[in-house]
Amino acid sequence: MHEAAEEPESKASFRDLGSQGVQRLPSVLRVRVRRLWLSLVPIAQCAIAAGLAWFVAFDLLHHARPFFAPIAAVVSLGLSLARRWRRSAELIVGVSIGILVGDLVVTQIGSGAWQITVVVAAAMALAVFVDGGPMLPTQAASSAVLIATLLPPGGAASYQRAVDALVGGCIGLLVGALVPVNPARRARRDAAGILNTLRDLSHDLAEALRARDEDAVYRVLAAARGTQPAVDGLRADILAGREVGTLSPLYWASRDRLRKIAATADPIDNAVRNFRVVTRRALGLTQRGVAVEEPMIDIIEDIGGLFETLRAMMLAEPGQPPDPADAAREVRSVVRRARTSLADHVEDLSEAALLVELRSLLVDLLMVAGLKRSSAIAQLHLNR
Repeated sequence: MHEAAEEPESKASFRDLGSQGVQRLPSVLRVRVRRLWLSLVPIAQCAIAAGLAWFVAFDLLHHARPFFAPIAAVVSLGLSLARRWRRSAELIVGVSIGILVGDLVVTQIGSGAWQITVVVAAAMALAVFVDGGPMLPTQAASSAVLIATLLPPGGAASYQRAVDALVGGCIGLLVGALVPVNPARRARRDAAGILNTLRDLSHDLAEALRARDEDAVYRVLAAARGTQPAVDGLRADILAGREVGTLSPLYWASRDRLRKIAATADPIDNAVRNFRVVTRRALGLTQRGVAVEEPMIDIIEDIGGLFETLRAMMLAEPGQPPDPADAAREVRSVVRRARTSLADHVEDLSEAALLVELRSLLVDLLMVAGLKRSSAIAQLHLNR
């Protein structure tokens, strides 16, 4: 769960000061500054790759106006860190298909409006047949259009475009490998952000249930439903981290750490979903005027503390607590109070269903802490 090395104190202090300054900005501006900060490395990668691609295609290969080389480099990288291998492959193959189909068809039927229709249809159909990727048909069609309109079939310019696509795609991957984003940091940050949100929502839910405030419970549910983009971002950054760990020699040693982070993605996703179910159950009880038992509300409050412990585990520096064993120990302490014995004091059927969902949520949290599902479920059935 930890990164390879601790940051120097001066660097960490500088980042803390910067973070405090950003927090004082208006919320709309703060979101934009954070988005820019998180995109700085991908922007730098695209800029470097574009310049290098032009240099190779123009200065070394002597292509006239090799505009597609830097375009291919930028497209293959992009701001999204995931699936760069696939984007580069789709780009190169799509351009090649478009040039091949464009040359063959235009040579036979000439250029014009209906010829463009035929060329685009043929290029896209062949691209879809080759692979189902979204970029492949688009690149095939655009390359075929160029052949049918601007570049003469069989001319050197059309084949140079294919070489430029290869140059740009390969340089994009090379820059991504040599100027990488830390493959573990983004995923850890994403996971910590989700757990931080669930921590706050758990405390809000407990307060709302104590106050029997239906509107407050509904607000918690609405906020919980809004967490799916963060979960999707976590999965995307885990996938991107795996690619970086494969491509970049700088992070080959991080692959085991990445596997451990990746193992938390499903439990965190399930925890988010189960928390929504818990909140829906709580909303139903509140709407019916049923007062949730105080021991049950205490468990919800304690689960908020568990989310905080797991968040701290994700962000802990090497050798610093809490580690997964510490987190699992804290989750077990709450599990002991949520075992079937608590159900003896629950009379309402819906409240019993709420307890079942809470126990399911605790299983997810044990798995985030590193337990296998069978071991996590077993914790609910121990006698002590």
